[in-house]
Parts: sequence; structure tokens; C-alpha cells
Amino acid sequence: MGHYIPEQAVKMEILGKGFISIVKIFINPIIFLTITLGIIGMGDLKKVGKVGAKALIYFEVVTTLALIVGVVVANVIRPGDGVVTSNLQKGDASAYTSKVQDFSWLQFFLDNVTLQVLLFSLVLGTVLSKYSGKEKVTEWLNSASKYVFRALHLVMIFAPIGAFGGMAYTIGKYGIDTLLPLAKLMGTVYATMAIFIFGVLGLVMKTYKISLWSYLKYIREELLIVLGTSSSEAGLPSLMVKLERMGCSKPVVGLVVPAGYSFNLDGTTIYLSMATIFLAQVFNVHLTFGQILSLIGILMVTSKGAAGVTGSGFVVLASTLTAIKVIPVEGLALLLGVDRFMSEARAITNFIGNGVATIWLANNEKEFDRSKMEYAFANVHQTENVITDNLTDTTQRADSV
Repeated sequence: MGHYIPEQAVKMEILGKGFISIVKIFINPIIFLTITLGIIGMGDLKKVGKVGAKALIYFEVVTTLALIVGVVVANVIRPGDGVVTSNLQKGDASAYTSKVQDFSWLQFFLDNVTLQVLLFSLVLGTVLSKYSGKEKVTEWLNSASKYVFRALHLVMIFAPIGAFGGMAYTIGKYGIDTLLPLAKLMGTVYATMAIFIFGVLGLVMKTYKISLWSYLKYIREELLIVLGTSSSEAGLPSLMVKLERMGCSKPVVGLVVPAGYSFNLDGTTIYLSMATIFLAQVFNVHLTFGQILSLIGILMVTSKGAAGVTGSGFVVLASTLTAIKVIPVEGLALLLGVDRFMSEARAITNFIGNGVATIWLANNEKEFDRSKMEYAFANVHQTENVITDNLTDTTQRADSV
């Protein structure tokens, strides 16, 4: 539809945006219920802090590796050489540069509702774990959780429509022809993210003898939703449920996945590093080794300010170029036409990276049930309605196997 009836396809944007908006309604309630119930059930509060600290260290190490991979590949392939810049105007990127502000951790926290819910849930779960009448509260929260997931299942029935709307709009608005001038950059970005997923993340999974390919098949429906909507948040609630079903404990899932959506954006990190090097090559700006190290240092901070939603990576790229002050910000206009397509690669990589982080940390903390994983991988076709199953039913079925 996007290729043959572009005028009508552009109007389909409302389907993609509408689906994402509805799914977002469920994200914070699910995070609240999952974390609060998880901490109450965990009992040992020292373990909660330990998992959180390990998660932050893991995020920093893996995203730094993603940065380095992006910088190295961009310098080897050099996708920006030979790009014509004579048609650029200084006003082309004004819509994005006007949004750039100095990075502030306080502002980042105030603007990130997910992190606020995460912190509140941690505090409430800690208080309730010491409360003598916590059984009644737990019963009420479990009941609420059951109805939230049932409602989410009804929404996910319309996921294909949301994916259709997002993809039809993208092709209809920008057209396949607009990809040709920047095909080299797009190809390089997609190839680099594939290398990162099957190389770095594949090795991370191998440390606990888990097949990355089997995991990707297990979450294939969520991957298609993320691809169509170009937003990793569209698959977040379902990912949390599936990770629990495949053996990750509820507290680990509740802590790692929401935090990862702010601090473990592997795809966004790769894109930022490659796009910055690309623009440096376009404008023949030679970056010294020291400047590249400075670039990596700046990106280690600014990449954490990109939420897992469509288009935020572009604003963060503008803030990075402003901080570096050696690459013209006007070059952002070159990326406008293909940013949506690269946004899909960013979202999928972010999505896979957060799932891998949760699985690795669950194994590291010995909070992983391999029998559940083996059952889930062997019965992928039975996971389509996983959101309607509660955790008790899943546990009983896995234990019986």
C-alpha cells in the first residue's frame, strides 16, 4: 500500500500511533505490579540492590562495546565519503536543534515516567515486604495483575493492524526511492547491528549455553510488532511476560527490563556513533584519536538520555553534535529521509538487547529455571496467547514437564 497507494498509506499513520499509545497505557501499571510483587516475594532486600547494581554495570559495559563496534565499522566502511552537501541549508535541522538542551540527570529523571514508577515500586515493595498484613495486599495486587494482563491480551490482538499502519505510513511518506542516496549508510547500520546481535549478544548468551537463535524465534511476534511500529515500547509488556515464562524470575524481569529501556539502548548507541562518524566523513572533518575517544565519552552520557520511543535518537544525535562542536549540525538534514528506516533497526536491537540482559542477569543470580526455558522453546507455537496465562499456570505446566 505504501508503494502503490502512497496518498492513502500516509493516512494509516493513525493506526500505528494509536496502537503504540494504547500499549503505553499498560507499561507503567505492569512495571508497578511486577516490581512490587517481585520485591515482596523476594524477601532479601540486599539481593534487590545487588541485582540493580549488576544491571547498571552490565548496561555500561555492553553499550560501550556497542559504541566501539559502531565507531570501528563506520571508520572501516566510510559510508559518508562522496556524499554531496551543496543542497543543505542551515535551517533544515532547526526543528531538532531547537530541542537540544544540556544533558541533566535530574531533567532526565523528571521526563522519564518509567524510571519514576520504577523507583516508586522499589520503595513501596520494600515497605510492604516489612508490613505484617502484606498477604492481603499481595492478594489484591495479584488480582489486579491478572486483569491488567487480560486487558493487554485483548489489545495485542490488534497488533498486526498497528504494525501495518506504521509500515504503510513510512513507505508512503518517504518512498523507496529516497533510500537510494543513503543506501550505503543504511546498509552499514543494519549490518553493524546484525554483527552486534549475533556477535556480542550471541556470546553473552553462550556464557550460559543458551541459543540466541532459539530466543529470537521465541519472541518473533514481538520482533515483528517492533519492526512495524518502529518502537521497542510496543513490545515491552509482552516481552516481560515471555521472559518470566521462559524461566527468568519476576523480580529480575521487573528490575532489569524497565531500567534497560533507559540505560541499555544498544541499537540507539550504535546508530549515534555511526551517524556521527558518517557526518564527519560527509563534511571531511578529520577526527583525531583523542577526539574519537571524547566522542565515545560524550555518547556514553547522551545515549542514556534517549528513551525507547520513536524519533528520540534523532534529538539525542543533535545534542551530541552540539556538544562535540566540530561537525556541522546542519548535516542532520541528510538523515531526515532515512531516519525512520534506521529507527526500526534501532528499536529491534534495543528490544533484543534488553531481553538478553535480563536472561544473562537472571542466570548470573541463579534466578533462572532452565526447565521452563526448554518447555517454552520447544512449544513456541503455544506461546501466542502467553499474556492470558498467569505465572502460576506456567509454573505448574513447566514443573509437570
